[in-house]
Amino acid sequence: MIVVEDLWKTYDMGSEQQVHALQGISLSIKHNEYVAIMGPSGSGKSTLMNLIGCLDSPSQGKYWLNGHLVSELNDDELARIRNKEIGFVFQTFNLLARATALHNVELPLIYNGTPAAERLERAQAALRAVNLESRMNHKPNELSGGQRQRVAIARALINRPSIILADEPTGNLDSKTGDEIMALFDDLHTRGNTIVLVTHEPDIAEYAHRVVHIKDGKIFSDEPSARVRHPGARHTKSGHAREEEACPD
Repeated sequence: MIVVEDLWKTYDMGSEQQVHALQGISLSIKHNEYVAIMGPSGSGKSTLMNLIGCLDSPSQGKYWLNGHLVSELNDDELARIRNKEIGFVFQTFNLLARATALHNVELPLIYNGTPAAERLERAQAALRAVNLESRMNHKPNELSGGQRQRVAIARALINRPSIILADEPTGNLDSKTGDEIMALFDDLHTRGNTIVLVTHEPDIAEYAHRVVHIKDGKIFSDEPSARVRHPGARHTKSGHAREEEACPD
């Protein structure tokens, strides 16, 4: 589904000085994988997410998304992919302050011309899916941080994307609320979404099934998470281990 090959991102800083944010990244992510891209600030992890999300273009290298070579797509095709194939969740929520939760979730459907009745039905369903049916008509300043992130997740889901890209989704949340949001990502993965999570927090990365460590724009490890290696328990954002629920046969 996602394949990047020898990906570079270089920024010209003037006076013939260059900064290499990514240096020869090669990576593949299959359908319905749950992958965390982890690294310190300045490691290149958010730059990589922007490239995977078709928000930016590489300086060098190739990127295939669902079999399509992204560099060969025109602006309209890239916009369609961003709107239909990928759902974005950001640390800062990116909600319209004067709009209700319902209207914020409807926005992607407004942009693609979905009829009003269908917009309303789908936005209500998306908010119910993140347990916010009682807060649909509240504005962001009337919601807690966790509720605002749930609105952002509902908006990311509104076009039924196969891929969810989440950049530090718990960064502005307390530990308990962060655990609740990560449990929601678990549920989305169980439903069939591919999840790519960018984080600098080890406890958050361990929610994924695979952890890719980036440092100085290069991958220096790519391995199963502790959750996969030791499936009996994992650590929450608050640092307390909890047992995984047994899956029914």
